[in-house]
Amino acid sequence: MNTITVIGGGLAGLTAAIAGAERGAEVTLYEAHRSLGGRARSTAAPYVANDGPHALYRDGAPFAWLAKRGLVGPLARPGLRELSRTRFRVGGRSTRRPPLPLLRAVLRRGLPAPVDRDLASWGAERFGVEGVRAVAGMLGVVTFDSDPGRLSAAFAWERFVRLTAPRPAAGYPVGGWQALVDRMAEHARGLGVRIVTGTRVDRVDFGGPTIVATSLDAARTLLGDDSLRWESGRSLLVDLALRGREGDPFLVFDLDEGGFLEQNSAVDPSAAPPGETLFQAQLPARPGESRQSATARLERLVDTVLPDWRHRLTWRRDQMMAGRSGALDLPGYTWRDRPAIDRGDGVYLAGDQVAAPGLLGEVSVASALAAARAAVTRTPVRVA
Repeated sequence: MNTITVIGGGLAGLTAAIAGAERGAEVTLYEAHRSLGGRARSTAAPYVANDGPHALYRDGAPFAWLAKRGLVGPLARPGLRELSRTRFRVGGRSTRRPPLPLLRAVLRRGLPAPVDRDLASWGAERFGVEGVRAVAGMLGVVTFDSDPGRLSAAFAWERFVRLTAPRPAAGYPVGGWQALVDRMAEHARGLGVRIVTGTRVDRVDFGGPTIVATSLDAARTLLGDDSLRWESGRSLLVDLALRGREGDPFLVFDLDEGGFLEQNSAVDPSAAPPGETLFQAQLPARPGESRQSATARLERLVDTVLPDWRHRLTWRRDQMMAGRSGALDLPGYTWRDRPAIDRGDGVYLAGDQVAAPGLLGEVSVASALAAARAAVTRTPVRVA
């Protein structure tokens, strides 16, 4: 029997452990923290807040893999009532209507975008400077980057197309990401995976294939490989619980600065105590910007759409997320250019900044499946 070691108990690590065990391997997973989940953790009740936007996109292969195993669980979907409370911040003001330049861009969703050009220059030629600026403003929620216009047009445009699909593909795990993590952990243990928490691994020497499913920074240190670097975003994340009130927005796209605000408890009431509403706001930080400055800018966004939020506040959590937002592809690069999954000598990488396609957490799942398959079969990594 193959023996596989997985380092890291987040979405990628649990996926790799399950996939390895399903292929007949004896799997041990090590997680440095006392609880599993990584960036997929949620805070404990009564305020169930995720470490970032918590949608699962149902139009990709990673979702199908989770769903086939019954791991998705109850999934909430916003209805017309929630979607009708979508707002846009434009010119420092809140509006219900998306600006015309953005609508013109949406109507051209079928355009193919080049890999070797940046979104800003390519988009300006196709639907104007104001249009591409609005597109970039919407992309803050899926890139965590203050300037998506600098990214590969193909990379950024694909995300915009999925974000503006006529039938939204996003679903929200009831109970937060932690509920998904808990189901994956239970399933892994049922397959015989040995899970060890509270144990930090400082070397890769297990006498068999090892899948490193940590952040890229941690993998660089663990493997002593300085090449393990890739472009990633930096963003301020703020969770706010407020006393409930009718008419609060469900989604807010900050087209001015790329921020985003979402009422998590609108689709999952279990996220907040009765009578309260849980919001999550995030704003990409500018290069070199201080946390204090980013906080001031984000609070201006919240002031615009929830002017009385300070008087209604019951709970708050602030986090600066640096290098934790997944891979960003610059002009001329695709996911195939990211750090390779197969590092040689039986060591594999899995995570949201390595060589796999997809949107946000989908990259973790896709890379973990490729790593597990290669580790068990000892064949080259294949990712569609």
